[in-house]
Amino acid sequence: MELTAGVLKITAGGKRIVILNDQTAALLGVHSSDRVRLTYQSKQVIAIADLAADFPADRVWFYAEIAQALGISGDESVDVQLAPMPESLGNVRAKLRGERLRDEELLTIVKDVVEQHLSDIEISAFLTALKIYGLSMAETEAMSRAMVETGKTISFGKAPILDKHSIGGIPGDKTSMIVVPIIAAAGYTIPKTSSRAITSPAGTADRVETLCPVNLDIEEIKAVVKKTGGCLVWGGALELAPADDLFIRVEYPLGIDPLLLPSIMSKKKAMGVTHLVVDIPTGTGAKIKTATEAYTLASDFVHLGQHLDINVHCALTFGDQPLGCGIGPALEAREALYTLMGEGPRDVHEKAVSLAGILFELVGELDGRKKAEEMLSSGKALAKLREIIDAQGGNPNVTPDDIKVGPERAEVNAKEKGRVLWINTDAIVQIARAAGTPKETGSGLKLHAKLGEAVPKGGILFEVFAERPSKLEAALELARKLEPVVLSRKPAERMLLDQYPAKIGEREKTVTLDR
Repeated sequence: MELTAGVLKITAGGKRIVILNDQTAALLGVHSSDRVRLTYQSKQVIAIADLAADFPADRVWFYAEIAQALGISGDESVDVQLAPMPESLGNVRAKLRGERLRDEELLTIVKDVVEQHLSDIEISAFLTALKIYGLSMAETEAMSRAMVETGKTISFGKAPILDKHSIGGIPGDKTSMIVVPIIAAAGYTIPKTSSRAITSPAGTADRVETLCPVNLDIEEIKAVVKKTGGCLVWGGALELAPADDLFIRVEYPLGIDPLLLPSIMSKKKAMGVTHLVVDIPTGTGAKIKTATEAYTLASDFVHLGQHLDINVHCALTFGDQPLGCGIGPALEAREALYTLMGEGPRDVHEKAVSLAGILFELVGELDGRKKAEEMLSSGKALAKLREIIDAQGGNPNVTPDDIKVGPERAEVNAKEKGRVLWINTDAIVQIARAAGTPKETGSGLKLHAKLGEAVPKGGILFEVFAERPSKLEAALELARKLEPVVLSRKPAERMLLDQYPAKIGEREKTVTLDR
């Protein structure tokens, strides 16, 4: 059926959606959420149909994404037909029955996700099936390869290519900003692509963006790495394993993460990584709560790496409290700079040199930790970070004080004296988000007391930073309700740390979903 194109001057969040009058849809045999094939001149697009009663019957209305894909501006004649169900839906249904899928069946699903032939409902059904039935190692490898095959890849023309990745889960983890220059300063290649925050106060890309641009394209990344040996960039616009970003869009509201391994490993494979250290924070405040879970996940990473020709080593790290003191993009970038200058928190230094040391030993260095310490103490790592900042378009002479934090700030003080018994990392994240992180980069928290440290009555537990007074007040109100830092003179004096469900009037626990 020939219909006249109407263009809505809004986006659909990357989704390919059209709107049809319900009577027109009935003539086409189209129901809500069915697929339609749109043909304009030599171009074709498959889209999901939404139906409405109050749109003209002779028109098909496009969001900006489809208008751009077809190259139309409005009032053009477009052929609209009911599209057949994609083949991959049969494979999704098979997974819903708990069946194992073959390589080509998973590839078909991933291709249809990337080409946006599946609706969010159908993708969510697939992800739910994966959550319930899991993926075998063969399926995990097949998913990883399919996600690489359906996106772009980068070749740096040499080996080894090193990388470090954290599965996330604890706030304040700015170690990539320290590990990358340590490794690059020793003459190795470490092109680090990172994510932005999804549910956390800051992703690595958010932190680095306070120092220099991170939205580089593939050719710009190659130029930076050729010049400096490393980079710290955002991977979201590079179309490396693009299916992952589409899966995450659906995983986030569901609060599930069944594709953790293929998500991470597909992007490493697409970057040409040959040696990888995976940081698995483990503890009550992390995604991974127990050592058993951590060792199982580490084994899966190593096994998958062997199948993908990536030498993987996993580090199980302390996850019972935030890393360092600064939480939020600007505060964390400041802390990373201080650490490279030899003045940062001890736990940040310790974690960074430990991870860098493992990477050095993966490529044959005899004493990796010593090598990492040398790069830090000599100032070579700091110089290398400045070189990377310069190559990415930032100010290479930046100092910690140049990184602006929110002008609105307030202290949260201890009601009684005692030692820090527990820090509720979920609550810390909620408070930092209420203050404005990650969008308002100067907002966040600065911890003044960590586990085991003594705090006098009235002493500072943490400071809250915000860019607007309303955000500061919202964060302080939440801090009063959640009381994220628990003090006790002796452990036995404070047995109740928290409760679930949350107390009346408080927020439920958040689900961490960052990669």
